[in-house]
Amino acid sequence: MKTVGIVGGIGPESTIEYYRLIIAAYRERKRDGSSPSILINSIDLRKMLDLIEANELTQVTAYLVAEVERLARAGADCGLLAANTPHIVFDEIRQRSPIPLVSIVEATAEAAKTLKLKRLGLFGTRFTMQGRFYPDVFSREGITLAVPTDDEQAYIHEKYMNELVKGVVAPQTRTALLAIAERLRVREGIEGLILGGTELSLILREATAGGIPLLDTTRIHAEALVGQLLS
Repeated sequence: MKTVGIVGGIGPESTIEYYRLIIAAYRERKRDGSSPSILINSIDLRKMLDLIEANELTQVTAYLVAEVERLARAGADCGLLAANTPHIVFDEIRQRSPIPLVSIVEATAEAAKTLKLKRLGLFGTRFTMQGRFYPDVFSREGITLAVPTDDEQAYIHEKYMNELVKGVVAPQTRTALLAIAERLRVREGIEGLILGGTELSLILREATAGGIPLLDTTRIHAEALVGQLLS
């Protein structure tokens, strides 16, 4: 049996969700009562974020490659980075990784393509909403992305880092996030919304919001990994 390697802790709450979702997706596809072999390397979120804040992307890459290599030495056959934000340097990490890595962005783009969605909103950390790594992948599939206003992005980022990453799920934050999603739907004509932060699915658990589908990147990523694991 192949072993899955997870670079987790970025953040801890969604790493727990990944573990649950990978096991559930595996058991759904392989109904013999078995469970996948999983290794979790929980790293220092603060260290990674400080490097990204300082735009030290070469150091971010080196840090994450070293953590993937640690998983490979422990016996992982394939793996993932259990977060959206570090995908800012995913291509560089993939090139240097000793094991195959599943991209959360590519997996989500494939899910959007399956749903025939052409214009999507994107929520996430400031780094995700302002970065190029989502638009660059989605544009290859002919899918356009729209992001919230600067003030809305600041709100989402603040609540993400100070509440969701710490496991705080506040009803008023959920209400505000849904209101931003609705404004984005009206303003930009989006057909769906990417929950481009793995903790966002902890507060926006429904399949839809305001009549549009929510693309839960945590679930999509976990299921894509299981697909690779069983291939």
